[in-house]
Amino acid sequence: MSFGQGGPQWGPGGPDSGPPNWGSGSDTPDWAALAEASEARARRRRWLWIGGSALATVVVGALVAMAVVSANSSSASNQPADELPTSADIPSDTTQPGPSFEATTAPPPLDPKDFVSSVKKDTAPLSADTLFPGSSLTMGERIYKKGSTSSTTKCATAVRGALAKVLTSNDCTRVIRATYSRKGVAVTVGVALFDTEAKATKAKQEWDKGNVASLSGSGVPAFCTTAVCRSTANSYGRYAYFTVSGFTDGKNVTQKDSAVFTTGDDLAEFTFRQIRRRGEAQASAAANSPAS
Repeated sequence: MSFGQGGPQWGPGGPDSGPPNWGSGSDTPDWAALAEASEARARRRRWLWIGGSALATVVVGALVAMAVVSANSSSASNQPADELPTSADIPSDTTQPGPSFEATTAPPPLDPKDFVSSVKKDTAPLSADTLFPGSSLTMGERIYKKGSTSSTTKCATAVRGALAKVLTSNDCTRVIRATYSRKGVAVTVGVALFDTEAKATKAKQEWDKGNVASLSGSGVPAFCTTAVCRSTANSYGRYAYFTVSGFTDGKNVTQKDSAVFTTGDDLAEFTFRQIRRRGEAQASAAANSPAS
């Protein structure tokens, strides 16, 4: 036997296997196919595990439901169905009297205007000091100094022109006046009292000429005696109130003199509020009275 180059050659597979082939021939394993097969087996195992879990859950739920139904029906299983009471045999609570409550209705709130619309209800003390209290009046940023006040039952003496006849024909019982001034402008407001709201309203409607007489003194010079001034009229309840406003230096008032218009409007608004407050006070006292 020769140990030269012509001797037999073999690989690890035996004498007939030939030398090992490390190339890329058909004997090389298909690694991609092997990986896909492994992944497929893993997927099958996961689905089998999920399916088994779901089946176990369904089985457990069914067993629990059967146990609940069995427990609920066990109390009735001891008595035949024909021996169970019918709905007509079950006593009802219709024979028991229900709770009873007395019907109560809150009284309607008292209307403040009712107490200042008739002399029979408007009985609170009234004077120039209660209607126009203090020594000054503040409306917004404007401060007015109070001048003279007066009160008379002779209504015609507190007004001028045709207004005297209007007050007299409607049975005016009293006129209260007060004067206020600010920066050379003065205003006198006159409040005429009547026994009823209807008479006060009628006096306001009939007013077209004449005005309340201006009231000077207490630091306010005579005004609106001969000069052109601005006048207003209104009413609330059994009260009709009139204003006359103008310059303290005797100058005529024109439509451009906004300060005069503002002064008259402020005093008219304040008078309305005072009359309404009077009604509110009397309504509150009546509501809290034991007799009510």
